[in-house]
Amino acid sequence: MFERSAYLKRLGYSGSLSPSPETLRALHRAHMLAVPFENLDIALGRPIPCDAQTAIRKIVELGRGGFCYELNSAFATLLQELGFRVTMLSARVSREDGSVTEDFDHLALRVDLQESSLADVGFGDSFLEPLRLRDGAEQAEGDRRFRIVEEGGSFYVEKAEPDGLWKREYSFTLVPRKLDEFAAMCRYHQTSPDSPFTRRRICSRATDGGRITLADRRLIVTRNGVREESLLDSEEQWQAALKEHFGVDLGRV
Repeated sequence: MFERSAYLKRLGYSGSLSPSPETLRALHRAHMLAVPFENLDIALGRPIPCDAQTAIRKIVELGRGGFCYELNSAFATLLQELGFRVTMLSARVSREDGSVTEDFDHLALRVDLQESSLADVGFGDSFLEPLRLRDGAEQAEGDRRFRIVEEGGSFYVEKAEPDGLWKREYSFTLVPRKLDEFAAMCRYHQTSPDSPFTRRRICSRATDGGRITLADRRLIVTRNGVREESLLDSEEQWQAALKEHFGVDLGRV
């Protein structure tokens, strides 16, 4: 049974629950600040089902995070419970060579209010608040800028680089999808040696002034554009950092 009060408490959210653009922005930001993007169960050999209720239990009851199939399916459930109209979208992540990954490689959300928005709490270091689903409309978040551009029926999320150029993060179409359509790629990312999620452990979340990340044993803290990196000496230090910075206890199953 879905208990929205427990989910909202997990997010530290006590604001308006009316299905409005303001509520959507506040919930999205709260989710990004409270719930980490992480793949830790993969390294532990714990299967991750493509199931929203399982993801909600992991996030709310176990104090964990997850990757896109978990985070965005859980967030979609919360939004729908509050009266938002939400559609799951399939996205393809951009590679450095300009190509894109397979369909269903990433799960994002369309939320329709007075204006349609792209919501995504499962892409790691990306926008903190939903992006307007309007071709070319720039959106600033501090010193960072994002936009969505449309080309030939596909939409591209782009982030401004320090040199002023725009870098594509992923592409998507507006074809409505169901969660079970993502199940094969969810399994792939847990099992394939070609998946970035089987190559290293990652746990990362946004902070008010930047971001904090554990990438294997590297602890990376960014505050107001200043990046500090340190190497943890042992697995014990890594476990302690997980608890201190993310509240994650891997012994809870």
